[in-house]
Amino acid sequence: MTILGHHYIGGRRSACTSNSPLFSLDAVTGERHAVSFFEASSAEVLAAARAAHDAFPAYRTMTPAKRAAFLEAIADEIDALDASFIAEASRETALPAARLEVERKRTCGQLRLFAATVRRGDFHGARIDRGQPARKPLARPDLRQYRIGVGPVSVFGASNFPIAFSVAGGDTASALAAGCSVVVKAHPGHLVTSEYVADAIERAIAKTGMPAGTFNMIYGTAAAGAALVQAPEIRAVGFTGSLAGGRALFDLAQARPEPIPVFAEMSSVNPVFVMPSVLTERGAQIARELAASVTTGCGQLCTNPGLVLGVRSSEFDAFVSDLREAFEQALPQAMLGAGIRDNFRRGLARLREEEGVEVLVAVELDGRFGGHLLKADRRALFEGAGLEEEVFGPSTIVVELDSEADFHAFARTMRGQLTATVLASETDMKRNASLIALLEEKVGRLLFNGYPTGVEVSDAIVHGGPYPATTDARGTSVGSVAVERFLRPVCYQGYPDANLPLALQDANPLNLIRLIDGVPTRATVCAAQTAEVTL
Repeated sequence: MTILGHHYIGGRRSACTSNSPLFSLDAVTGERHAVSFFEASSAEVLAAARAAHDAFPAYRTMTPAKRAAFLEAIADEIDALDASFIAEASRETALPAARLEVERKRTCGQLRLFAATVRRGDFHGARIDRGQPARKPLARPDLRQYRIGVGPVSVFGASNFPIAFSVAGGDTASALAAGCSVVVKAHPGHLVTSEYVADAIERAIAKTGMPAGTFNMIYGTAAAGAALVQAPEIRAVGFTGSLAGGRALFDLAQARPEPIPVFAEMSSVNPVFVMPSVLTERGAQIARELAASVTTGCGQLCTNPGLVLGVRSSEFDAFVSDLREAFEQALPQAMLGAGIRDNFRRGLARLREEEGVEVLVAVELDGRFGGHLLKADRRALFEGAGLEEEVFGPSTIVVELDSEADFHAFARTMRGQLTATVLASETDMKRNASLIALLEEKVGRLLFNGYPTGVEVSDAIVHGGPYPATTDARGTSVGSVAVERFLRPVCYQGYPDANLPLALQDANPLNLIRLIDGVPTRATVCAAQTAEVTL
């Protein structure tokens, strides 16, 4: 394909070449791609938001079958991208081709998962309270509720997943599934990769007859992102990135004349609680598995276990020794780019300055990073300020505590996290039920004898958590429930059946579960009508 470096606005390409140029860089060498991209002008940002606004009414009322077919068509187009797509993604991120192929499969899989969710219809959350005109002392009106898309959504591509959390990633897929049009701000580190995927989405739009402006994409830096969040047509934001970046977008969104929700996944150290009993049984095995989890993908995963807590003992000393050996054996890898390399170095330097922290392993070779293992005492955890600050890269801090009571003490005060892991026996779990109860209040996903890296895309998964893990703990950015972030309820009172949305009609042709007078009821399917219903 031909790379143009132009924005995608309302089904057309646009580029204000008088603006500052942006360049696609080789993640390892820094060499520039031949094509220049350009920062979106304020007019282009507003035009993209307006195009999404204009497309929203028609897209929202597309039939479930057509909306699902669109999502599947995007997946088909991404599947069909040739080897040059993976080569460019690898050039821009230093991620190996095998990892990127897995990411492509994940992206297409989640698009198809959302297509199935749309067809299933449970995301509507249809609830029907039938009228009771004879009820005393007051009659009850007929009340019917379901959920519709909030409106145009702005999506920010993530640095560490150039395909699965980017242009056609989970935020875009879930917003489109909800019936929302989208404006993506491509990540500046993945400019060419983003264009490949945007072209695939545009082909899917043409093949399935979606409105022009259903999908839009701009290139730019923080200034373009800020302008996009402030565009009056935008109704919600999806973001994956740093705490500083997510919080800045959140503050901008709340300062608007009409504030909007921001679903930002930002910062997590994903603590691991290692019970003494498991070190006796399999300490060396845990050390190897934990080191692999920390260093996979050069540690550039938001679920990377950055804090490991254990109780002082000879078994714990042996575990730390095994962990140190495993970290020393981790092969150095290239990081996603110069900015992430620099931030990783700064984060490690900050930790070294913390009182009570020592460096056990620090491997760097020709700008590539192996395992970095630090050890901290109890005081550094409870009295220091930096152990819960995310250091994005292949590093973790192992903390030596005085007793299991310290697990509870830390859980009571720790920040919100995406995950928490408990390595324990079933007896330990029963004995520490109060610890689990504390962790339930602080995280989005609890793991028993597993490792948090590797997030299954499914109906049940939660990839979210209390602040600062996210700006809104009520949602998830992975899995079919992610669609709920971009929906809002609408209630119809006393409407004639024929004027109701089909999901709420008594003679409903949609095969979905509805709550009718408090009883879950499956609608009767009318096969002849299902393919052409309008919501």
